[in-house]
Amino acid sequence: MDASDVTVRNDPARQRYELLDGETVIGATHWVPFAGTDGPQRIFYHTTVDDAYGGRGLASVLARRALDDTVDAGLTVVPVCPYIKTWLRKHPGHQEHTAPVRPEHLAAVPHERR
Repeated sequence: MDASDVTVRNDPARQRYELLDGETVIGATHWVPFAGTDGPQRIFYHTTVDDAYGGRGLASVLARRALDDTVDAGLTVVPVCPYIKTWLRKHPGHQEHTAPVRPEHLAAVPHERR
């Protein structure tokens, strides 16, 4: 399996983008909405890919599609998640669509993920 074999979908009810192998969820990047002073934002706070699918660049596929979809929806990305932060450093073209993490962003992240 490679990146062309997976799909990514947003599941707003669960506040996450899901990485799918067929209909099986094999990874996710979790988000929460935030009303920023400069407009609506989406805080990304946790990203995972099942170990069995590791080392194939699938987390990068998930990040790119989730962030592109967020920007296309007119939202600013707030990168709390360490993986998303690292991905953004490697893809500077996305930087203009991000906001710096502030204490109020961290307070908005579900408690179990802080």
